[in-house]
Amino acid sequence: MRVLLIGANGYLGRYVADRLLADPAVQLTALGRGDDADVRFDLATGSPGALTRFLDAVHPGVVVNCAGTTRGGARELTRHNTVAVATICESLRRSGCGARLVHLGCASEYGPSQPGSSTAEDAVPRPGGPYGVSKLAATELVLGSGLDAVVLRVFSPVGPGTPAGSPLGRLAEAMRRAMQSGDSELKLGGLGVQRDFVDVRDVARAVHAASLSAAQGVVNIGTGRAVRLREAAAVLARVAGFGGSLHELDSPPARLVIPAPAAEGQAAGAPLTAYPYPDGCGTWQQADVRTARDRLGWRPRIVLEESLADIWMEAACRI
Repeated sequence: MRVLLIGANGYLGRYVADRLLADPAVQLTALGRGDDADVRFDLATGSPGALTRFLDAVHPGVVVNCAGTTRGGARELTRHNTVAVATICESLRRSGCGARLVHLGCASEYGPSQPGSSTAEDAVPRPGGPYGVSKLAATELVLGSGLDAVVLRVFSPVGPGTPAGSPLGRLAEAMRRAMQSGDSELKLGGLGVQRDFVDVRDVARAVHAASLSAAQGVVNIGTGRAVRLREAAAVLARVAGFGGSLHELDSPPARLVIPAPAAEGQAAGAPLTAYPYPDGCGTWQQADVRTARDRLGWRPRIVLEESLADIWMEAACRI
């Protein structure tokens, strides 16, 4: 099976590449903007015609799209998350390769949900910010393309390589700084937010399964269990061996508060900075994962404690 992977150097794409390369039946070609891609191509600016010619030359059986961005203003998000997907869909329609498309969406497309509920694929999407809007628009393009396509709506990915700017990445960095400076108390806020954390390696397994399946439409990829950020912080402290106390500050709902990075020579007890939880999904989100089980034969395998231990190992290397 010849697979074209778009976005192989991103957080999710790296693990998807590893998973696909582990399958001896897969011939993988990576397309992206970086110098280490097999083929350099910028989806945000490249023409559908140029990509069509490449598809006709390579003739993949599956195209996996892991490309996109989580940062920037509405214009940048639209360019990289929506326009890029429009280019992929149009190129596949023009091409004679007949490839199946596996596109990675995200749970931000759903927006806030009722606490205690599990969000199924038939929920009406109400994204709470520009990022979710740009990803939802991309999903609608895929679903309306007429292609053999499936969209995997990934909930909150965690594990090795977790971006330092993500909530759990920030928690690990705050704990690393506390241990490095010998602080016995770590002040955190906004820990009441609950998310469905799924390990990035399990996401890669889901992509592999989707590539081999006949599933179409939207499929949620999560664990089916929401975890309070407070619990994740406690687990992270345990795996890190942090012997101090976690002191929770009062903060507005759906905001994460951690100590701001200290400048060189800055004394302990620096002011705290508030960061909105970035996905626009409010205080609660939990996936209904029955479709992934029934149509992909996929279940998550890696528990949150293992994911957090791997996040900490990377943070600890900076001590």
